Amino acid sequence: MGKRIRELVDSDPQEHTITAEGWVRTKRDSKHFCFFEINDGSSLKSLQVIIDKTTDEIKHTVQQITTGSSVICTGMLAESPGKNQRVELKADSVELIGPAPADTYPLQKKRHSFEFLREIAHLRPRTNTISAVARVRSTMSMAVHRFFHERGFCYIHTPIITTSDCEGAGEMFRVTTLPMDKIPMQDGSPDYSRDFFGKTAGLTVSGQLEAETYALALKNVYTFGPTFRAENSNTSRHLAEFWMIEPEMAFCTLEGNMAAAEEFLKYVFAAVLEECAEDMELFNRWIQPGIIESLQGVVGSSFTHMPYTDAVQELERSGASFEYPVSWGMDLQSEHEKYLTEEICRGPVIVTDYPREIKAFYMKLNDDERTVRAMDVLVPRLGEIIGGSEREDRHDLLVKRIRESGLDPQDYWWYLDLRRYGSVPHSGFGLGFERAIQYVTGMQNIRDVIPFPRTVGSAEF
Repeated sequence: MGKRIRELVDSDPQEHTITAEGWVRTKRDSKHFCFFEINDGSSLKSLQVIIDKTTDEIKHTVQQITTGSSVICTGMLAESPGKNQRVELKADSVELIGPAPADTYPLQKKRHSFEFLREIAHLRPRTNTISAVARVRSTMSMAVHRFFHERGFCYIHTPIITTSDCEGAGEMFRVTTLPMDKIPMQDGSPDYSRDFFGKTAGLTVSGQLEAETYALALKNVYTFGPTFRAENSNTSRHLAEFWMIEPEMAFCTLEGNMAAAEEFLKYVFAAVLEECAEDMELFNRWIQPGIIESLQGVVGSSFTHMPYTDAVQELERSGASFEYPVSWGMDLQSEHEKYLTEEICRGPVIVTDYPREIKAFYMKLNDDERTVRAMDVLVPRLGEIIGGSEREDRHDLLVKRIRESGLDPQDYWWYLDLRRYGSVPHSGFGLGFERAIQYVTGMQNIRDVIPFPRTVGSAEF
Protein backbone atom coordinates (compact mmCIF):
# COMPACT_ATOMS: atom_id res chain seq x y z
CA MET A 1 0.00 0.00 0.00
CA GLY A 2 1.43 3.39 -1.03
CA LYS A 3 1.51 6.53 1.07
CA ARG A 4 -1.42 8.94 0.92
CA ILE A 5 -0.97 11.83 -1.47
CA ARG A 6 -1.40 14.22 1.46
CA GLU A 7 1.74 12.81 3.08
CA LEU A 8 3.75 12.89 -0.14
CA VAL A 9 3.03 16.45 -1.31
CA ASP A 10 3.94 17.84 2.13
CA SER A 11 7.09 15.74 2.59
CA ASP A 12 10.74 16.34 1.71
CA PRO A 13 12.44 14.74 -1.33
CA GLN A 14 13.35 11.13 -0.60
CA GLU A 15 16.21 8.99 -1.85
CA HIS A 16 14.36 5.70 -1.61
CA THR A 17 11.71 4.32 -3.92
CA ILE A 18 8.11 5.13 -3.05
CA THR A 19 4.72 4.14 -4.43
CA ALA A 20 1.76 6.46 -5.01
CA GLU A 21 -1.77 5.45 -5.91
CA GLY A 22 -4.68 7.51 -7.14
CA TRP A 23 -6.82 8.80 -9.98
CA VAL A 24 -5.53 10.96 -12.79
CA ARG A 25 -6.75 14.56 -12.64
CA THR A 26 -4.82 15.98 -15.61
CA LYS A 27 -2.39 14.73 -18.23
CA ARG A 28 -0.11 16.39 -20.77
CA ASP A 29 2.48 14.97 -23.12
CA SER A 30 5.78 16.17 -24.52
CA LYS A 31 7.97 14.35 -26.99
CA HIS A 32 9.84 12.24 -24.46
CA PHE A 33 7.95 12.73 -21.20
CA CYS A 34 4.44 12.48 -19.85
CA PHE A 35 3.24 14.68 -17.00
CA PHE A 36 0.11 13.88 -15.04
CA GLU A 37 -1.35 14.72 -11.66
CA ILE A 38 -2.85 12.06 -9.43
CA ASN A 39 -5.06 12.50 -6.40
CA ASP A 40 -6.41 9.99 -3.90
CA GLY A 41 -8.88 12.24 -2.05
CA SER A 42 -6.69 12.74 1.02
CA SER A 43 -5.89 16.34 0.07
CA LEU A 44 -6.87 19.12 -2.30
CA LYS A 45 -3.31 19.00 -3.60
CA SER A 46 -2.41 16.53 -6.31
CA LEU A 47 0.97 14.86 -6.87
CA GLN A 48 2.68 15.58 -10.18
CA VAL A 49 4.14 12.48 -11.80
CA ILE A 50 6.77 12.62 -14.54
CA ILE A 51 7.73 9.55 -16.54
CA ASP A 52 10.11 8.97 -19.40
CA LYS A 53 8.09 7.30 -22.14
CA THR A 54 10.97 6.33 -24.42
CA THR A 55 10.48 2.59 -23.84
CA ASP A 56 7.75 0.95 -25.90
CA GLU A 57 6.16 -0.69 -22.86
CA ILE A 58 5.80 2.55 -20.90
CA LYS A 59 4.75 4.47 -24.01
CA HIS A 60 1.93 1.99 -24.61
CA THR A 61 0.73 2.27 -20.99
CA VAL A 62 0.89 6.06 -20.98
CA GLN A 63 -1.17 6.25 -24.17
CA GLN A 64 -4.01 4.44 -22.40
CA ILE A 65 -3.99 6.74 -19.37
CA THR A 66 -6.69 9.43 -19.48
CA THR A 67 -8.39 11.72 -16.98
CA GLY A 68 -10.17 9.56 -14.41
CA SER A 69 -7.93 6.52 -14.85
CA SER A 70 -6.64 4.83 -11.70
CA VAL A 71 -2.89 4.23 -11.57
CA ILE A 72 -0.08 3.04 -9.33
CA CYS A 73 3.19 4.92 -9.80
CA THR A 74 6.59 3.94 -8.43
CA GLY A 75 9.74 6.07 -8.35
CA MET A 76 11.73 8.73 -6.50
CA LEU A 77 10.21 11.77 -4.83
CA ALA A 78 12.28 14.75 -5.97
CA GLU A 79 12.24 18.51 -5.48
CA SER A 80 10.09 20.12 -8.14
CA PRO A 81 11.41 23.00 -10.25
CA GLY A 82 7.81 24.14 -10.83
CA LYS A 83 6.08 26.84 -8.80
CA ASN A 84 2.87 24.96 -8.09
CA GLN A 85 4.25 22.01 -6.14
CA ARG A 86 7.01 21.35 -3.66
CA VAL A 87 7.89 17.87 -4.87
CA GLU A 88 7.15 15.62 -7.82
CA LEU A 89 7.39 11.91 -8.44
CA LYS A 90 9.94 10.85 -11.04
CA ALA A 91 8.36 7.54 -11.90
CA ASP A 92 10.23 4.48 -13.10
CA SER A 93 7.01 2.58 -13.71
CA VAL A 94 3.31 3.28 -14.06
CA GLU A 95 0.64 0.61 -13.80
CA LEU A 96 -2.77 1.35 -15.26
CA ILE A 97 -5.28 -0.21 -12.86
CA GLY A 98 -8.57 0.99 -14.29
CA PRO A 99 -9.01 2.92 -17.54
CA ALA A 100 -11.57 5.72 -17.94
CA PRO A 101 -12.58 6.17 -21.59
CA ALA A 102 -12.19 9.86 -22.43
CA ASP A 103 -15.28 9.92 -24.65
CA THR A 104 -17.63 8.90 -21.82
CA TYR A 105 -15.96 10.04 -18.58
CA PRO A 106 -18.17 12.93 -17.38
CA LEU A 107 -15.64 14.80 -15.21
CA GLN A 108 -13.31 17.04 -17.15
CA LYS A 109 -10.77 19.72 -16.23
CA LYS A 110 -13.33 22.47 -15.84
CA ARG A 111 -15.79 23.70 -13.23
CA HIS A 112 -19.00 21.71 -13.24
CA SER A 113 -22.22 23.04 -11.72
CA PHE A 114 -23.41 21.47 -8.48
CA GLU A 115 -26.71 20.66 -10.22
CA PHE A 116 -24.84 18.58 -12.80
CA LEU A 117 -22.74 16.89 -10.12
CA ARG A 118 -25.88 15.75 -8.26
CA GLU A 119 -26.76 13.76 -11.39
CA ILE A 120 -23.48 11.86 -11.03
CA ALA A 121 -23.32 11.60 -7.24
CA HIS A 122 -21.27 8.40 -7.59
CA LEU A 123 -18.44 10.37 -9.24
CA ARG A 124 -18.74 13.82 -7.66
CA PRO A 125 -16.50 12.95 -4.65
CA ARG A 126 -13.58 13.17 -7.11
CA THR A 127 -14.10 16.93 -7.48
CA ASN A 128 -12.30 19.42 -5.25
CA THR A 129 -15.37 20.90 -3.58
CA ILE A 130 -17.24 17.68 -2.84
CA SER A 131 -14.10 15.92 -1.62
CA ALA A 132 -13.48 18.91 0.68
CA VAL A 133 -17.05 18.62 1.98
CA ALA A 134 -16.48 14.92 2.66
CA ARG A 135 -13.32 15.60 4.64
CA VAL A 136 -15.01 18.36 6.65
CA ARG A 137 -17.98 16.09 7.32
CA SER A 138 -15.64 13.35 8.56
CA THR A 139 -13.73 15.76 10.79
CA MET A 140 -16.96 17.15 12.23
CA SER A 141 -18.24 13.63 12.91
CA MET A 142 -15.12 12.75 14.84
CA ALA A 143 -15.24 16.05 16.73
CA VAL A 144 -18.84 15.33 17.78
CA HIS A 145 -17.91 11.93 19.22
CA ARG A 146 -14.75 13.32 20.80
CA PHE A 147 -16.63 16.17 22.50
CA PHE A 148 -19.13 13.86 24.17
CA HIS A 149 -16.63 11.10 24.94
CA GLU A 150 -14.28 13.54 26.68
CA ARG A 151 -17.18 14.66 28.88
CA GLY A 152 -18.32 11.19 29.91
CA PHE A 153 -21.43 10.93 27.71
CA CYS A 154 -22.59 7.44 26.69
CA TYR A 155 -23.29 6.92 22.97
CA ILE A 156 -26.74 5.37 22.51
CA HIS A 157 -28.00 3.75 19.31
CA THR A 158 -31.69 4.63 19.20
CA PRO A 159 -34.20 2.83 16.95
CA ILE A 160 -34.60 3.69 13.28
CA ILE A 161 -38.04 2.03 13.26
CA THR A 162 -40.47 3.49 15.77
CA THR A 163 -44.17 3.37 16.64
CA SER A 164 -44.31 6.88 18.15
CA ASP A 165 -44.11 10.26 16.44
CA CYS A 166 -41.74 12.36 18.54
CA GLU A 167 -42.72 15.69 17.02
CA GLY A 168 -46.40 14.93 16.47
CA ALA A 169 -46.19 16.35 12.96
CA GLY A 170 -47.29 13.17 11.18
CA GLU A 171 -44.55 13.42 8.55
CA MET A 172 -43.21 9.89 8.94
CA PHE A 173 -42.34 7.26 6.37
CA ARG A 174 -44.56 4.23 6.89
CA VAL A 175 -42.84 0.89 7.46
CA THR A 176 -45.03 -2.06 6.53
CA THR A 177 -45.00 -5.60 5.15
CA LEU A 178 -48.70 -5.55 4.23
CA PRO A 179 -49.23 -6.48 0.56
CA MET A 180 -49.85 -3.22 -1.32
CA ASP A 181 -52.03 -4.94 -3.92
CA LYS A 182 -54.32 -6.44 -1.30
CA ILE A 183 -54.20 -4.54 1.97
CA PRO A 184 -56.26 -6.23 4.71
CA MET A 185 -59.01 -3.91 5.88
CA GLN A 186 -61.06 -3.56 9.05
CA ASP A 187 -63.95 -1.13 9.35
CA GLY A 188 -62.82 0.65 6.19
CA SER A 189 -59.21 1.18 7.31
CA PRO A 190 -56.01 -0.86 6.90
CA ASP A 191 -55.78 -3.56 9.55
CA TYR A 192 -52.34 -2.87 10.99
CA SER A 193 -52.82 -5.54 13.63
CA ARG A 194 -51.86 -7.93 10.83
CA ASP A 195 -48.72 -5.96 9.96
CA PHE A 196 -45.21 -7.03 10.94
CA PHE A 197 -45.17 -5.16 14.26
CA GLY A 198 -48.89 -5.52 14.97
CA LYS A 199 -49.40 -1.76 14.76
CA THR A 200 -48.43 1.20 12.61
CA ALA A 201 -44.71 1.85 12.45
CA GLY A 202 -42.49 4.36 10.69
CA LEU A 203 -38.95 5.61 10.24
CA THR A 204 -37.91 7.80 13.14
CA VAL A 205 -37.85 11.59 12.99
CA SER A 206 -35.84 11.76 16.22
CA GLY A 207 -34.11 9.56 18.78
CA GLN A 208 -34.85 11.99 21.59
CA LEU A 209 -37.57 10.10 23.46
CA GLU A 210 -35.51 6.91 23.56
CA ALA A 211 -32.42 8.92 24.55
CA GLU A 212 -34.35 10.28 27.53
CA THR A 213 -34.86 6.70 28.70
CA TYR A 214 -31.12 6.16 28.91
CA ALA A 215 -30.38 9.63 30.29
CA LEU A 216 -32.63 8.78 33.24
CA ALA A 217 -30.40 5.82 33.97
CA LEU A 218 -26.91 6.84 32.75
CA LYS A 219 -27.23 10.61 33.34
CA ASN A 220 -25.54 11.97 30.18
CA VAL A 221 -26.06 10.32 26.79
CA TYR A 222 -26.16 11.26 23.13
CA THR A 223 -27.40 9.87 19.84
CA PHE A 224 -25.90 10.48 16.41
CA GLY A 225 -27.65 8.74 13.55
CA PRO A 226 -29.99 8.93 10.57
CA THR A 227 -33.51 10.34 10.90
CA PHE A 228 -36.27 10.69 8.33
CA ARG A 229 -39.04 13.12 7.50
CA ALA A 230 -41.62 12.67 4.75
CA GLU A 231 -42.06 16.40 4.25
CA ASN A 232 -43.11 17.21 0.70
CA SER A 233 -40.69 20.12 0.41
CA ASN A 234 -38.36 20.33 -2.56
CA THR A 235 -36.05 23.15 -1.42
CA SER A 236 -32.35 23.69 -0.87
CA ARG A 237 -32.89 23.32 2.90
CA HIS A 238 -34.73 20.00 3.13
CA LEU A 239 -33.80 16.32 2.95
CA ALA A 240 -35.94 13.24 3.49
CA GLU A 241 -33.02 11.44 5.17
CA PHE A 242 -30.64 13.37 7.37
CA TRP A 243 -28.45 12.89 10.44
CA MET A 244 -29.22 14.24 13.90
CA ILE A 245 -27.07 14.77 16.98
CA GLU A 246 -29.18 14.65 20.15
CA PRO A 247 -27.57 14.80 23.61
CA GLU A 248 -29.75 14.30 26.69
CA MET A 249 -28.64 15.24 30.19
CA ALA A 250 -30.27 14.27 33.50
CA PHE A 251 -30.23 16.60 36.51
CA CYS A 252 -29.83 19.40 33.97
CA THR A 253 -32.00 22.51 33.67
CA LEU A 254 -32.38 24.84 30.71
CA GLU A 255 -29.41 26.89 31.89
CA GLY A 256 -27.12 23.85 31.79
CA ASN A 257 -28.52 22.92 28.40
CA MET A 258 -27.65 26.35 26.98
CA ALA A 259 -24.11 26.14 28.33
CA ALA A 260 -23.63 22.67 26.81
CA ALA A 261 -24.93 23.76 23.40
CA GLU A 262 -22.63 26.78 23.28
CA GLU A 263 -19.59 24.75 24.32
CA PHE A 264 -20.46 22.04 21.79
CA LEU A 265 -20.71 24.38 18.80
CA LYS A 266 -17.46 26.15 19.65
CA TYR A 267 -15.65 22.82 20.04
CA VAL A 268 -16.80 21.42 16.67
CA PHE A 269 -16.17 24.66 14.76
CA ALA A 270 -12.70 25.03 16.29
CA ALA A 271 -11.86 21.44 15.29
CA VAL A 272 -12.77 22.11 11.66
CA LEU A 273 -10.80 25.35 11.53
CA GLU A 274 -7.72 23.60 12.91
CA GLU A 275 -7.89 20.21 11.22
CA CYS A 276 -9.33 21.20 7.82
CA ALA A 277 -7.46 24.45 7.21
CA GLU A 278 -6.71 23.65 3.56
CA ASP A 279 -10.32 22.73 2.78
CA MET A 280 -11.65 25.76 4.63
CA GLU A 281 -9.46 27.99 2.46
CA LEU A 282 -11.22 26.54 -0.58
CA PHE A 283 -14.65 27.36 0.86
CA ASN A 284 -13.44 30.78 1.94
CA ARG A 285 -12.17 31.57 -1.56
CA TRP A 286 -14.71 29.99 -3.86
CA ILE A 287 -17.94 29.30 -1.93
CA GLN A 288 -18.48 31.79 0.91
CA PRO A 289 -15.93 34.60 1.21
CA GLY A 290 -15.31 35.47 4.86
CA ILE A 291 -16.51 32.15 6.21
CA ILE A 292 -13.33 31.46 8.18
CA GLU A 293 -13.62 34.80 9.95
CA SER A 294 -17.32 34.13 10.55
CA LEU A 295 -16.61 30.80 12.27
CA GLN A 296 -13.77 32.29 14.26
CA GLY A 297 -16.24 34.92 15.43
CA VAL A 298 -18.61 32.27 16.75
CA VAL A 299 -15.80 30.35 18.47
CA GLY A 300 -14.49 33.48 20.16
CA SER A 301 -17.83 35.01 21.18
CA SER A 302 -20.06 34.83 24.24
CA PHE A 303 -23.59 33.86 23.22
CA THR A 304 -26.31 36.36 24.10
CA HIS A 305 -29.30 34.96 26.05
CA MET A 306 -32.66 36.51 25.23
CA PRO A 307 -36.22 35.46 26.16
CA TYR A 308 -38.59 35.11 23.20
CA THR A 309 -40.76 37.99 24.45
CA ASP A 310 -37.76 40.32 24.53
CA ALA A 311 -36.67 39.16 21.08
CA VAL A 312 -40.10 39.97 19.63
CA GLN A 313 -40.02 43.41 21.25
CA GLU A 314 -36.54 44.10 19.88
CA LEU A 315 -37.65 43.11 16.39
CA GLU A 316 -40.79 45.25 16.61
CA ARG A 317 -38.79 48.26 17.78
CA SER A 318 -36.16 47.82 15.07
CA GLY A 319 -38.34 49.37 12.37
CA ALA A 320 -37.07 46.76 9.92
CA SER A 321 -39.36 45.64 7.12
CA PHE A 322 -39.89 41.87 7.26
CA GLU A 323 -41.68 39.62 4.80
CA TYR A 324 -43.43 38.08 7.82
CA PRO A 325 -44.50 40.82 10.28
CA VAL A 326 -43.45 40.07 13.85
CA SER A 327 -46.02 39.41 16.57
CA TRP A 328 -45.99 37.59 19.89
CA GLY A 329 -47.05 33.97 19.50
CA MET A 330 -45.64 33.39 16.03
CA ASP A 331 -42.70 31.11 15.31
CA LEU A 332 -39.70 33.26 14.43
CA GLN A 333 -38.77 33.04 10.78
CA SER A 334 -35.27 32.79 9.37
CA GLU A 335 -35.29 36.50 8.48
CA HIS A 336 -36.06 37.39 12.11
CA GLU A 337 -33.36 35.08 13.45
CA LYS A 338 -30.74 36.50 11.10
CA TYR A 339 -31.70 40.07 12.05
CA LEU A 340 -31.36 39.24 15.74
CA THR A 341 -27.87 37.81 15.26
CA GLU A 342 -26.52 40.15 12.59
CA GLU A 343 -28.06 43.50 13.47
CA ILE A 344 -29.33 43.53 17.06
CA CYS A 345 -26.84 41.31 18.94
CA ARG A 346 -24.09 41.07 16.31
CA GLY A 347 -23.26 37.52 17.30
CA PRO A 348 -24.80 34.18 18.33
CA VAL A 349 -28.05 34.37 20.32
CA ILE A 350 -29.92 31.80 22.39
CA VAL A 351 -33.64 32.61 22.42
CA THR A 352 -35.59 31.00 25.28
CA ASP A 353 -39.09 30.62 26.71
CA TYR A 354 -41.19 30.28 23.56
CA PRO A 355 -45.03 30.24 23.53
CA ARG A 356 -46.30 26.78 24.41
CA GLU A 357 -48.56 26.59 21.34
CA ILE A 358 -45.66 26.58 18.87
CA LYS A 359 -43.48 24.05 20.67
CA ALA A 360 -43.58 20.27 21.17
CA PHE A 361 -45.49 18.53 23.97
CA TYR A 362 -42.38 17.34 25.81
CA MET A 363 -41.06 20.83 26.61
CA LYS A 364 -41.39 21.92 30.24
CA LEU A 365 -44.15 24.40 31.01
CA ASN A 366 -43.10 27.62 32.72
CA ASP A 367 -44.93 28.97 35.78
CA ASP A 368 -46.72 31.52 33.59
CA GLU A 369 -48.36 28.56 31.75
CA ARG A 370 -48.00 30.55 28.52
CA THR A 371 -44.42 29.63 27.67
CA VAL A 372 -42.15 26.60 27.80
CA ARG A 373 -38.48 26.20 28.73
CA ALA A 374 -37.37 25.90 25.13
CA MET A 375 -34.25 27.29 23.49
CA ASP A 376 -33.11 27.94 19.94
CA VAL A 377 -29.45 28.68 19.26
CA LEU A 378 -29.16 31.24 16.45
CA VAL A 379 -25.99 32.08 14.54
CA PRO A 380 -25.25 34.79 11.95
CA ARG A 381 -25.78 33.87 8.27
CA LEU A 382 -28.10 30.97 9.13
CA GLY A 383 -30.46 31.57 12.01
CA GLU A 384 -31.42 28.51 14.02
CA ILE A 385 -28.72 25.85 14.19
CA ILE A 386 -29.77 24.08 17.42
CA GLY A 387 -33.16 23.55 19.02
CA GLY A 388 -33.67 22.16 22.51
CA SER A 389 -35.47 22.40 25.81
CA GLU A 390 -35.77 21.33 29.37
CA ARG A 391 -38.14 18.35 29.26
CA GLU A 392 -41.42 18.20 31.11
CA ASP A 393 -40.65 15.94 34.08
CA ARG A 394 -44.06 16.22 35.82
CA HIS A 395 -46.35 13.32 34.99
CA ASP A 396 -49.74 15.02 35.11
CA LEU A 397 -48.63 18.05 33.12
CA LEU A 398 -47.01 15.84 30.49
CA VAL A 399 -50.23 13.85 30.06
CA LYS A 400 -52.11 17.12 29.60
CA ARG A 401 -49.61 18.40 27.02
CA ILE A 402 -49.78 15.14 25.05
CA ARG A 403 -53.58 15.40 24.87
CA GLU A 404 -53.42 19.06 23.87
CA SER A 405 -51.19 18.02 20.95
CA GLY A 406 -53.86 15.61 19.70
CA LEU A 407 -51.89 12.53 20.69
CA ASP A 408 -52.90 9.50 22.75
CA PRO A 409 -51.10 9.22 26.10
CA GLN A 410 -51.39 5.43 25.86
CA ASP A 411 -49.00 5.50 22.90
CA TYR A 412 -46.42 7.08 25.24
CA TRP A 413 -47.01 4.84 28.27
CA TRP A 414 -43.32 4.00 28.61
CA TYR A 415 -42.32 7.66 28.25
CA LEU A 416 -44.78 8.56 30.99
CA ASP A 417 -43.34 5.80 33.21
CA LEU A 418 -40.11 7.78 33.31
CA ARG A 419 -42.08 10.48 35.14
CA ARG A 420 -43.52 7.96 37.59
CA TYR A 421 -40.32 6.29 38.66
CA GLY A 422 -37.55 8.58 39.85
CA SER A 423 -38.21 11.55 37.59
CA VAL A 424 -35.62 14.34 37.58
CA PRO A 425 -35.13 17.60 35.68
CA HIS A 426 -33.47 16.80 32.38
CA SER A 427 -32.69 18.63 29.17
CA GLY A 428 -31.37 18.09 25.69
CA PHE A 429 -31.01 19.56 22.25
CA GLY A 430 -30.88 18.53 18.62
CA LEU A 431 -28.59 19.60 15.81
CA GLY A 432 -29.23 18.68 12.20
CA PHE A 433 -25.81 17.56 11.05
CA GLU A 434 -26.21 18.53 7.39
CA ARG A 435 -27.40 22.01 8.31
CA ALA A 436 -24.32 22.42 10.49
CA ILE A 437 -22.08 21.28 7.61
CA GLN A 438 -23.80 23.80 5.35
CA TYR A 439 -23.05 26.51 7.86
CA VAL A 440 -19.40 25.53 8.20
CA THR A 441 -18.72 25.19 4.47
CA GLY A 442 -21.01 27.88 3.08
CA MET A 443 -22.54 25.41 0.62
CA GLN A 444 -25.89 26.76 -0.54
CA ASN A 445 -27.75 23.49 -1.13
CA ILE A 446 -28.10 20.86 1.59
CA ARG A 447 -28.00 18.14 -1.08
CA ASP A 448 -24.32 18.91 -1.60
CA VAL A 449 -23.23 18.20 1.97
CA ILE A 450 -24.61 14.65 2.28
CA PRO A 451 -23.07 11.83 0.21
CA PHE A 452 -26.33 10.59 -1.29
CA PRO A 453 -29.28 13.00 -0.95
CA ARG A 454 -32.78 11.61 -0.59
CA THR A 455 -35.39 14.19 -1.56
CA VAL A 456 -38.88 14.39 -3.00
CA GLY A 457 -38.90 12.30 -6.17
CA SER A 458 -35.23 11.37 -5.89
CA ALA A 459 -33.56 8.37 -4.27
CA GLU A 460 -30.89 7.55 -6.82
CA PHE A 461 -27.55 5.93 -6.03
